[in-house]
Amino acid sequence: MSGAQLTFDEIDDDLPLHLATFVVVDLETTGGSAQRDSVTEIGAVKVRGGEVVGEFATLVDPGRGIPPAVVTITGITEAMVRGAPSFDSVLPAFLEFSRDAVLVAHNAPFDVGFLRAHCERLGLAWPGPRVLCTAKLARRVLSRDETPNHKLGTLARVLGARTTPVHRALDDARATVDVLHSLLERLGPLGVRTVPELLAHLPDVTPQQRRNRGLADALPSAPGVYLFRGPNEEVLYVGTASDLRRRVRQYFTAGERRSRVKEMAGLAHRVDHVECAHPLEAEVRELRLLAAHQPRYNRRSTAPRRTWWVVLTEEAFPRLSIVRTARDGALGPFRSRRAASEAVEALQAGGSLRRCTERIPERDPRGRPCALHELGRCAAPCAGLQSAADYAPEVISVREVISGAPGGDGLLRRLRADLGRLAAEERFEDAAAGRDRLAELVRALDRGQRWAALAEVPELVAARPDGAGGWQLAVVRHGRLAAAGRARRGVPPMPVVDVLQAAAETVLPQPGPLRGAPADEVQVVHRWLTTGGTRLVRCAEPWAEPAGSAGSWSAWLDRAHRARTPYPAAD
Repeated sequence: MSGAQLTFDEIDDDLPLHLATFVVVDLETTGGSAQRDSVTEIGAVKVRGGEVVGEFATLVDPGRGIPPAVVTITGITEAMVRGAPSFDSVLPAFLEFSRDAVLVAHNAPFDVGFLRAHCERLGLAWPGPRVLCTAKLARRVLSRDETPNHKLGTLARVLGARTTPVHRALDDARATVDVLHSLLERLGPLGVRTVPELLAHLPDVTPQQRRNRGLADALPSAPGVYLFRGPNEEVLYVGTASDLRRRVRQYFTAGERRSRVKEMAGLAHRVDHVECAHPLEAEVRELRLLAAHQPRYNRRSTAPRRTWWVVLTEEAFPRLSIVRTARDGALGPFRSRRAASEAVEALQAGGSLRRCTERIPERDPRGRPCALHELGRCAAPCAGLQSAADYAPEVISVREVISGAPGGDGLLRRLRADLGRLAAEERFEDAAAGRDRLAELVRALDRGQRWAALAEVPELVAARPDGAGGWQLAVVRHGRLAAAGRARRGVPPMPVVDVLQAAAETVLPQPGPLRGAPADEVQVVHRWLTTGGTRLVRCAEPWAEPAGSAGSWSAWLDRAHRARTPYPAAD
């Protein structure tokens, strides 16, 4: 038997289970919420043909404290994870380790939920592997007479696993491997011999899903965007994939656990696709199709471009305001009004900007010049401002920190100094809250300044190695993808670049920090340009970030992240 790992294309050709590759994973965490809690340990075992071909295991620094109850269960203490890598650095390595394999876990929704949530936080595309839950499989295979319950420890004992699970990631993954092999042996007499048959055997696959599995057969094994269409040709769902045929097939197996998406897969009558030159083009096309169709089964499509910005009002005594339409000098974008409000609080904490929400009238009801307007005062306290000259430095400091002007981080330095004062006064909870507020402000400034710098460039051409000796090529104009192509191995890339530039979409810049480009698209393009070995080929003008950008605070931001610990709520 060959030792080479099989791809999903080969698996989909109905090859036997013993030739497929499975990666069995287990996570230990600080709690049960994928949104609020963090990973403390990951362990995974790669198996093929009943043999172990690789293992992956490490402790993980969760960036927060570990509750005593969790320490009691797992034995993992804060001292053990101190100095361990963060999950931000571990996750990409695990995704590579598990690439093209069936992902297996005991109570898979828990482990896969954490993996998906961390991918979203890092801006990584979830690879959409086929997922097998051994707990669900055990319920399908074993009778009540054989096991009192379907906990991993019970199944390991009942099925004679060689490793005893002890709530440590690698040991539990090894025990799950033995459980998996025992369950697969019992499925042989039932005629389950391939991965598609195995996933279809689980009770979560609806008859409608099974019926529609053939909708993926005509799709190519290429990167692109797929559109599920309903009985009236309406677009039900839009997604992106590095392999269209493989990804769409997964919607018709037990690996798909989202109830709404399973319902959608049963309603679909056809799957259209747009083949793309490379994954960046697929991601951008997906965003544009979501905005155009707003399919009801996509979570993001309800408001795909919903963003908020923080601006200084155009008044004699400006105040900070949260708006939906960006203009030059705005801070953002923010995904929610709450996030924008927190940025406003942080900016106001560092100075004496007036905090009222009412515009100061220039004249009173009798038409006379308003004294409050002249003094810059209002019903809410405004730090005793006496004149526009007294107020101007506060406005300038906010404008400078948003724009990243050289030496313009004075407001951030004042906020940092306030943290030291609070700590010296032993007001540690206030200091911690201020630290977290300042950290979020720095992240927002850094994000906005980087994206705005990209959106300022009229045109740039970039190339990324495609992993097969060729190049993925992109023409970007004012932060938008204007053209995409590929020069395969042996094809001179520069003539392809010339053609792409000549045929690229015309992009006219508009007012605002992102020059009219959707924030989602700028984010995707910026990530592609700054990762994966991407190289600049041509640039109409220098792509440079402001000298006083928040990026210079990266070392402080890293320290602030490591210092974060949960503090108890007040009684």
